[in-house]
Amino acid sequence: MLLFTVDAFTDTAFKGNPAAVCLLDTPVTERWMQSVANEMSLSETAFLLGDSLRWFTPTVEVTLCGHATLATAHVLYSTGAATGQLEFSTASGILTVNRRTDGMITMDFPAKQVTPAPVPDGLEKALGATPVGVGKSALDLLVEVDSAETVRTLAPDIEALAAVDARGVIVTAPGEDTDFVSRFFAPNVGVNEDPVTGSAHCALSPYWSARFGRTSLTGAQLSARGGTVYVRHDGDRVHLAGHAVTVMSGTLHL
Repeated sequence: MLLFTVDAFTDTAFKGNPAAVCLLDTPVTERWMQSVANEMSLSETAFLLGDSLRWFTPTVEVTLCGHATLATAHVLYSTGAATGQLEFSTASGILTVNRRTDGMITMDFPAKQVTPAPVPDGLEKALGATPVGVGKSALDLLVEVDSAETVRTLAPDIEALAAVDARGVIVTAPGEDTDFVSRFFAPNVGVNEDPVTGSAHCALSPYWSARFGRTSLTGAQLSARGGTVYVRHDGDRVHLAGHAVTVMSGTLHL
């Protein structure tokens, strides 16, 4: 079985969000996939068998992952295994992926609407920042703060954030060089901070589109590695676009 490491949402190696991609040639067990994901020790490992795509963190399987989907499509396009539109069958339904003429890959994902929510007890202390607003999507808690600089300099108490009843915590603010910025913390699924989170932008896109009155926006995730996600909100769908770079490829001998 072929195994790749791909940096997603970047056109530069060692930036963006690294994902492992395993191209399966035979069905395997969930326990085996989880063991491989733990061995890879990246925020996500994608497993593709035919058109069936699944994603695992080092500790759990997840129902939606943007950067590992981007990485998988990049592997198929860059190796010549695919040329046109891709359709992946996933726990979040059929996800459609296309490669544009500029080399960017665009993914059609379900939008995750954000509804206002009360501030969870201890959240402000855990973040070390005062929320401007708090909302919740089907997956995550979204916390808006006052500025991009606040997002950039956050040093949250990760153990305290694990008490939040959500997959992860998105912290966001209006951008400086981009429309908005964010960071994403998900200790509940074994990822203290994810470098660039495509699925979080399924909530960020409709949230900021409603604020700015525009459907097409650019988001920067201000992790140490950093990355850029281009988004377009279209009703109950969000189109996410970005680049990817292969940094390693090999064979899994198991």
